[in-house]
Amino acid sequence: MNVYMMSFGPAIKMKFAKGVLKMTVSSKPVTTSSLLKMKEKKEPIAVITAYDYPTAMLVEKAGVEMILVGDSLGMVVLGYESTIPVTLNDMLHHTKAVTRAAKRAFVVVDMPFLTYHGNLDSTLRNAAILMQEGLAKAVKMEGGSEIAETISKLVQAGIPVMGHIGLTPQAVHRLGGYKVQGREPAEARKLVHDAIALEQAGVFAIVLECVPADLAKKISENVSVPTIGIGAGVHCDGQVLVFHDMLQYGSTLSPKFVKVYGNAGNEIVNGVSKYIKEVKNGSFPALEHSYTFHTDKIQQLYGEGNK
Repeated sequence: MNVYMMSFGPAIKMKFAKGVLKMTVSSKPVTTSSLLKMKEKKEPIAVITAYDYPTAMLVEKAGVEMILVGDSLGMVVLGYESTIPVTLNDMLHHTKAVTRAAKRAFVVVDMPFLTYHGNLDSTLRNAAILMQEGLAKAVKMEGGSEIAETISKLVQAGIPVMGHIGLTPQAVHRLGGYKVQGREPAEARKLVHDAIALEQAGVFAIVLECVPADLAKKISENVSVPTIGIGAGVHCDGQVLVFHDMLQYGSTLSPKFVKVYGNAGNEIVNGVSKYIKEVKNGSFPALEHSYTFHTDKIQQLYGEGNK
């Protein structure tokens, strides 16, 4: 019998035997070291957002290497128009839920708006809350060379940091909206410079959001840490999408870079509609959904006259 094994990073292995392709998900925890090895071996890294226990459980079962508890929860879970209103307590609450479920995937949490731009003590304290109470494995911070020194201090304190450049949603008002970044030569050069500065500061990975694919390729080739793209083309070392966008789960956002892999929203509406219909017409609950008394128990409860 011929058996062929294929590896797709530390999380997923494919085995082909007897004409059947089987996927197995490793139980070995993903680490910053294993993510770096994936870049070295040119094995793409799969990242997805999750904000609660059941979602984290399901995406880990599917085999993602990394889960991002993104401040995007402000828009897709809490109903805000941007990520700016999201608080540290919001992030802590959702991170706790995710880390209760995720035992193998590497969990990264966004530091929300203005929680890492004050003095170093407050930044360290905020990051420590997300790590110690939320049990995240790392934090993510938006910005380039201007926050490199802060990142360096966090890394020195033992906190793994993921960088994020390009379109930085926390700066959406300064950027003038959700626009592609780095199309002009000066902007492109700055993004390359920022990526190198973040690597030198000690980040273990860098998110590249909404930048031209060729620029993302150049950045990925110029840094030794993994790059994770969202709207940044195929040449990044990994990709990330928002769970609610890719599965149409209550999300009305449809940016160009999102591919829809399912429609959970329609499934939920259809299921709930069927439930309402059956409640209204009396077909639910049926006998198989109900508990019953034995006859002798009914007599004991209501007396002989009630049969």
